[in-house]
Amino acid sequence: MIIPLRYRRRITVILALLGLFLLYHFVSIRPDLQRPLSAIRSNGRQQQSQNPECPSLPGIEDVLVVMKTGVTEALDKVPVHFETTLRCVPNYVIFSDFEEDIAGVRVHDALRNMDSEVKRTVPDFDLYNRLQKLGRPGLETQDFADEANSAIGKPNNRGWKLDKWKFLPMIQETLRYKPDAKWYVFMEADTYYSWPTLLEWLAHYDPSKALYIGTETQIADVIFAHGGSGFVLSQPALQLAADEYAGRTVELDMFTDGHWAGDCVLGKVLLDAGVPLTFSWPILQNSNVGELDPFTKGFYRQPWCFPAVALHHLLPQDIRNLWQFEQRRWKSRKRLLLHSDIFKELIYPELSNVRDGWDNLASDEQPSATSFHECQSLCLNDLSCTQFALRDGACFTGKSPRLGVRRPQVRSGWVMKRVERMLAGAPSCPKPDFGV
Repeated sequence: MIIPLRYRRRITVILALLGLFLLYHFVSIRPDLQRPLSAIRSNGRQQQSQNPECPSLPGIEDVLVVMKTGVTEALDKVPVHFETTLRCVPNYVIFSDFEEDIAGVRVHDALRNMDSEVKRTVPDFDLYNRLQKLGRPGLETQDFADEANSAIGKPNNRGWKLDKWKFLPMIQETLRYKPDAKWYVFMEADTYYSWPTLLEWLAHYDPSKALYIGTETQIADVIFAHGGSGFVLSQPALQLAADEYAGRTVELDMFTDGHWAGDCVLGKVLLDAGVPLTFSWPILQNSNVGELDPFTKGFYRQPWCFPAVALHHLLPQDIRNLWQFEQRRWKSRKRLLLHSDIFKELIYPELSNVRDGWDNLASDEQPSATSFHECQSLCLNDLSCTQFALRDGACFTGKSPRLGVRRPQVRSGWVMKRVERMLAGAPSCPKPDFGV
């Protein structure tokens, strides 16, 4: 049977509409097909999730989060951030000394546009050059060897020696990646940020000014932001630093070669560009939860009523625990995180009269006590003592309670009644102290 032309046209239109309907219906019930994971993550950006795990973060769209890592640690330390700290951040980028994909996210080579002659001739780049030729299979056991921090860092650690070279190129690469952010928030892979607290803190600053904000550290005559604690640059400050490096590349590469701390090099460049450091302690911390002392009066600020924006020296499980802790707080409509909150909600519940296999980091040595019982009695007889520990047969006490860390062969204790009195007498913090 021959179908008239006018009917054939109608049938064609109907079939096309039916096809479009079926395609829409199929995709709508399979949201995973709408945007493949590789498309979402390939450039290091994620859309902010709409699920309850992500609080409302007004202003986060003006922030680019910049994570710095290295090939020897990235596979261990970076993935947890995709489930936690970076889960609700719409704009982020990760820089390393080796370009690769981790869990579908592109990790960029911070050193790719550096002077090739420097990379070819400076011994610090031996690891980097081997990676360029062989990739991860070129890594050697010695590349993963760690050492304790010293007054000049970790001079025998290959990844650490290479790390100092990332800071200045990373500034330029960050500007290329997203030149229009208001704030650039830098972190390392063992750093945790409380995003609602960060945004409320940054709201006290003007991003149109050249600002360099971080935890003050000093080497020789240079005061700079400690990299591991995290630091923040406004767009004008980032531009000035990038321009300074571009105009003095040879000189500053020579300076970096003779230095041991890349964050100090960056601080010098910013100071030379007319951007001094804005001090942030204790808001950005170079400590983990166990090391915090929110009662301390040994510095120019007492942390108790200050926001706790970032913590450092964290294991992946520590980062996951802090994320889950903040999720519980968000569900209770608690957004701002203070040092007092960390003590009351994370530290204090873990303290007890005696704890075995635990080091509370008490630091005042008491040579007269050689047993745990003697150490405990000595602390009880000193009205200013709140904690004590027997470590390697030596007694240590402390006036301020800290949580500490798990450590076999160490026994610790706290004088709980005194800790409770300190807690009862602490300020109520009706108005957080943002230090500005």
